[in-house]
Amino acid sequence: MEWWKDAIIYQIYPRSFQDSNGDGIGDIPGIISRLDHLQALGVGAVWLGPVYRSPGVDNGYDVSDYREIDPVYGTMEDMERLIAEAGKRGIRILMDLIINHTSTDHYWFRWGRDRTSPYADYYYWSRGGADGSLPNNWTGFFGGDCWEFDPERCEYYLHLFDKGQADLNYHNPAVLEEVKNILRFWLDKGVAGFRCDVINLLWKDSLERSKKRPFLTGLEHYHTLEGTHDILRSLHAVLAEYDAFTVGEAVFVTPAQARDLTRPDELDLVFPFEHMECDQWKVKWLKKKFRPRELFTALLRWQKELPWNALYLENHDQPRSVSRFGSEKYWRESAQVLGALLLTLRGTPFLYQGQEIGMTNFDFKRIRQLQDIESKSIDKLLTRLHLPAALRWRIISRTSRDNARTPFQWTGEKGAGFTEGRPWLGINHNCERINLAAQEEDPRSVWSWYKDLAALRQEREELRRGDFTPLAMTEQVFAYRRQLGDRGLTVALNFSAEPARVVVRGKLLRSNYDRIRFEEILQPWEAVILE
Repeated sequence: MEWWKDAIIYQIYPRSFQDSNGDGIGDIPGIISRLDHLQALGVGAVWLGPVYRSPGVDNGYDVSDYREIDPVYGTMEDMERLIAEAGKRGIRILMDLIINHTSTDHYWFRWGRDRTSPYADYYYWSRGGADGSLPNNWTGFFGGDCWEFDPERCEYYLHLFDKGQADLNYHNPAVLEEVKNILRFWLDKGVAGFRCDVINLLWKDSLERSKKRPFLTGLEHYHTLEGTHDILRSLHAVLAEYDAFTVGEAVFVTPAQARDLTRPDELDLVFPFEHMECDQWKVKWLKKKFRPRELFTALLRWQKELPWNALYLENHDQPRSVSRFGSEKYWRESAQVLGALLLTLRGTPFLYQGQEIGMTNFDFKRIRQLQDIESKSIDKLLTRLHLPAALRWRIISRTSRDNARTPFQWTGEKGAGFTEGRPWLGINHNCERINLAAQEEDPRSVWSWYKDLAALRQEREELRRGDFTPLAMTEQVFAYRRQLGDRGLTVALNFSAEPARVVVRGKLLRSNYDRIRFEEILQPWEAVILE
């Protein structure tokens, strides 16, 4: 049953959603207390960020025990109650599955330091060169090399991400069996599936040196290789027993690679990255001016080349979409246009917490206000390159993952309704005007717009299952048709502060402006849906 084709999936970043005990960190009981908010929005499933036991080097993406809930988030009983309470509201729970690496605090790693242990080759270990040099010249996703010397084992271990995240060795069949058992553990608890972290990097074909690249030297030895497809097919055999859903974070994939990863015996969906790269040069730290047509072109390519897409504009790793693609002057209208885009394309929309009220990037002033390990790693790299502090902050502040991780702005009061304590990460000062409480009774608010569009999507099957046909694309306008049988809807979006003409006709069903008819002129940052 492909329930996920009709659902809106909502991503929760647990640390920042709702704190229930005043320690400043979001938790599972806090999520339970806000389930009615998700139900009112029409959410069909929640992608829950990692809540496994973890030392928290990368906020849970460094797992030290896959079968335990980290005490900072609650207990296993809390987790079971979340699954049950969400289910009562028709909401499924998806876990975040992190199986490219584990924390170096995981007992597999700790016990694997002993070369006689059954876990001795659960990870990639190497003695390096005879002269003490690194095993190879690969570089990591957080900047710098990706090898760390372990003094206890007297060898280096591979970490494509932080040194606290050691890469698992799938050349050892026992590792794959461990992962299968983890899947069964959570599926037996009642979760509906998994979002799979950096899932196309699992298989490393060798540890040989690589041709030098400007970024990520060594990529050809682990990016979307046949060995990864073999792993996914093996895992699918378990998932199929439960009719479980999977969506993969698949970095740097082309549409052709995405089609291969979503064959019937692998993943259901993958997140594309191409449209999220339209305002950057090669890597996200090198920004360029955002041009809407580049976003439209990337989205159109994936709409044409994949039968079904995972649709998103924000997540825990990306800056806020209204700050990135929208307008400060037309904050409300541009947030609404982005919402219309997300909820009317063909595919499954993934909505990130706070997006439904138009939350923006952080307003921090200095690097020490950040918690993100990636941002701090990049700052160290840029410091070694002798970039001045002001320029480093300009680069990092626009791209830091903490832009999306500031606590949810429930109210305009101190703590933003998120916590009664000191928040783990600073709250944006604009919570005084951008918050849920201020928008709930306003029929023109971002929240009301999202809620209305979500209801329209459920009401009109052509928005959920209809064909996608592009109608117009200019530097600022994107228009398309969603058609199912003899019923269809036309969507026209203006991504600029200037009025724009678009030749589409029909009865006006929705506009984020106060109007009753549409006559081919879109107002600044206007979205219209015509029948």
